[in-house]
Amino acid sequence: MGFPEVRLRRLRRSPAIRRLFDAPPPPPAKFVWPLFVVEGERRSEPIASMPGQNRMSVDVLLRALEPVAAQGIGGVLLFGQTEGAKDAGGSGAFDERGVVQRAVPAIKRAFPDLAVMTDVCLCAYTEHGHCGPLDRHGQVDNDAANGLLARVAVSHAAAGADVVAPSAMMDGQVRGIREALTENGFEQTLLMAYSTKFASSLYGPFRDAENSTPSAGDRKGYQAAYGNPRAALRESVFDEEEGADILMVKPALFYLDVLAEVRRRTDLPVAAYNVSGEYSMIHAAAERGWGDLHAMARESLAALDRAGADLLLSYWAPRYRDLFG
Repeated sequence: MGFPEVRLRRLRRSPAIRRLFDAPPPPPAKFVWPLFVVEGERRSEPIASMPGQNRMSVDVLLRALEPVAAQGIGGVLLFGQTEGAKDAGGSGAFDERGVVQRAVPAIKRAFPDLAVMTDVCLCAYTEHGHCGPLDRHGQVDNDAANGLLARVAVSHAAAGADVVAPSAMMDGQVRGIREALTENGFEQTLLMAYSTKFASSLYGPFRDAENSTPSAGDRKGYQAAYGNPRAALRESVFDEEEGADILMVKPALFYLDVLAEVRRRTDLPVAAYNVSGEYSMIHAAAERGWGDLHAMARESLAALDRAGADLLLSYWAPRYRDLFG
C-alpha cells in the first residue's frame, strides 16, 4: 500500500504530533565540557578561534563552572599547559604541582557531583610539540612515551581524577597506564581511551588554545589515517583488550560511520569528541548568516547521539539550556 492511502506527513503535521515521535535530546548528564586550565589567578583569556571558550586559571574556572554544574552537565575534561620551560620529555605534565594536578582537587571539592576527567598527553609540555620524546631519527619513541604517559596518569589519579584519558595514540599506552594505576593503588580510576583518534585537519583551534602545534612534522605517524578506517577500528579493539573502560572516537561529526561501527562492536561506553574545528565551523557559518547557531548545534549533537555515543565531549556543553531548554 502506498500513496494516497499512506500519507507519511500525517506523523509530522503539527509540533505536538512531532514531539510524540521525535527522539528526546541527549540529557545534560551525558555532556562533558573540555576545559583549558592555565597558571595564575584571575585569568580568563578568550580563545579567538573558539568563540565562547577561554583559557582559565583555577579560580576563574571554578566560577565558570557554577552555572554549568547547575544545568546538570555530567563532567569536565581538563587540558593543562605549562608557562615554564618545556623540555624534550614533557616533564611538566606529571609535575605534582602542575595546573591540572591542582585543578582536579579544587573542582572535586567545589562540585562533588561532577565527574572530573583529565587528558593524558605530553604535546603541550614538550619543546617540540609531539606526544612523546623523540628518538635519534626525530620520530616519537613509542615505548619511552608510554612510561611518561603512565607517570602523567598516576599523577592525575593521585590528585583525585575520576577518569584519565590518554590521547597520545602510542601503541600499548592503555596497558601501560592500566598497570601503573593498579601498581599505585588506583585500580578504581576509570580509563577512557582516545581509541580511534584520527590525524585530522579539525584540531587547529584546539592547538591554538593549547599552544601544542608541532614545531616540525606532523602527527600522522601515530594518529589514525582517515583513509584507512579498518586500521583505525583495530585501535579500539586493542584498547579494549588492554583494559580501557571507555572508548572514544575523535573527531566525531566527520566520522559518524566509525562511531556507529565502534558502538556496534563493543559493550563498553563510547564517547564522541565533538572537536574544536567542528564547533568553530558552526560558529563561523552562523556569523556569516548561513544558518542559525543553536539549530545547527542541536542538529549536530543529535547526529552524535543517534550514531550511538554514550558521552558527548563538546564545547557546547555549557550552553545546554540555550540549546535544549
